[in-house]
Amino acid sequence: MDNNRPPPTYSARVSSGLSSTAAPVTPGITEPRSQAAQSQPAIDAARLRVAVLRLSRRLRKHDLAGLTPSQLSTLSSVGKSGPIRLGDLAAAERIAPSTLTRLVNVLEDRGYLLRRPAPDDARAFLVTMTDSGNEVLERIREEATSLLTDILRTLPPDQLTALEAALPALEQLAGSG
Repeated sequence: MDNNRPPPTYSARVSSGLSSTAAPVTPGITEPRSQAAQSQPAIDAARLRVAVLRLSRRLRKHDLAGLTPSQLSTLSSVGKSGPIRLGDLAAAERIAPSTLTRLVNVLEDRGYLLRRPAPDDARAFLVTMTDSGNEVLERIREEATSLLTDILRTLPPDQLTALEAALPALEQLAGSG
């Protein structure tokens, strides 16, 4: 590979939310668009991905009560679902049961989660939040919301309006796949 040439980037054109295609694109060269595609707005998926990841990283820079992002995600999932079986929690977090067990062990040692035998199955365990877990999760959420509020205050009104209009689509994307 020629080290003087930038690596190809991948651009995805998404039309009306129904389909997307990804193809290598050389920077500075645009692909011809079909007549139908020209009438639909093109979304640069690579730019969106980078922006979302950078914003996420920026929001995680505040104190997370000493938790890793994986630990925080696990704690948050238990907070949303209430008492949950370990297997169901592993599936919700999309991680291996052995990885989840290690995460739950740390959170239990810190006093944020409690593991108890499931009443209807002696082989299964339910994980629940403790009061301390609820308090730390609420504190982290408040700090992240405050930080994002401060970031949003730096935007001009037209960009805030655009974000407000995009919020339903972003929520749908965040809940998908």
